Amino acid sequence: MKIKVCGLKIPDNISEVAVLQPDYMGFICYDRSPRYIDELEADDLNDVPVNIIRTGVFVNEDADQINGLIEKYNFKAIQLHGSETPEFCAQFKGRVQVIKAFGIDVHFDFDTLKPYENVLDIFLFDTKTAAHGGSGKTFDWQVLKNYTLHVPFFLSGGIGLENLEEVKKIDHPQLAGLDLNSRFELSPGNKDINKLKQAFEIIKQL
Repeated sequence: MKIKVCGLKIPDNISEVAVLQPDYMGFICYDRSPRYIDELEADDLNDVPVNIIRTGVFVNEDADQINGLIEKYNFKAIQLHGSETPEFCAQFKGRVQVIKAFGIDVHFDFDTLKPYENVLDIFLFDTKTAAHGGSGKTFDWQVLKNYTLHVPFFLSGGIGLENLEEVKKIDHPQLAGLDLNSRFELSPGNKDINKLKQAFEIIKQL
C-alpha cells in the first residue's frame, strides 16, 4: 500500500515528513487552496530524497504553467484535480506519472473514466464537494466495487487515524495507496508528525 502525504508547504515540515519516507509527497499549485505552495522555493525541497515522488497538484491549470513547475520543483508526478480532458492528460504521459482525481459520491458513474484509461497512470478517488479536495470528508467506500478498470487508484478524502482500520474492508485489486491530508494537520499545510507516524504504522499492516 503506497502512502501519499499531500498539501505540504512549510519547509521545515516538509523535511520532517520526508524523514518518514512516504512514497509520494504532494505540493498544491492552486492559489485558491489554503495549502497553496505560494512562495516555496525549489531549494526548500532539497531534503526530499529522490526515491520519494514529488507530486504537483493542479486544478485546470495551463499546460505551459504545469511544465514550468515540473521543471522548477523537479516533480516526478502531477495530480490533475479539475476538469482536465483525456487529451490534456495524454500530453504529460511518459514524462511524469499522471494522476487524475475525481470526486466520488453514491451516484458517480465509473464508466465516465474509460476515456482516461490509457492516458494516465493512477486515478485518485476523493470525496465529491464544491471545492477541489481537502474537505476532510469521506465518501461511501462501498461504491468502489463499481470500479472495474485496470488502472490502479489512490483513495483520498477524510482518511484519518479513526477510520484507517476500515480500509482493510476494501477488497479491491486496484487499490494502490492512500492519500493523507487534512486530518493529519495542525493547521492547513502543517502536518502533525506524530499522527503521521501512527498512520504509517497502521498502513504498513494493511
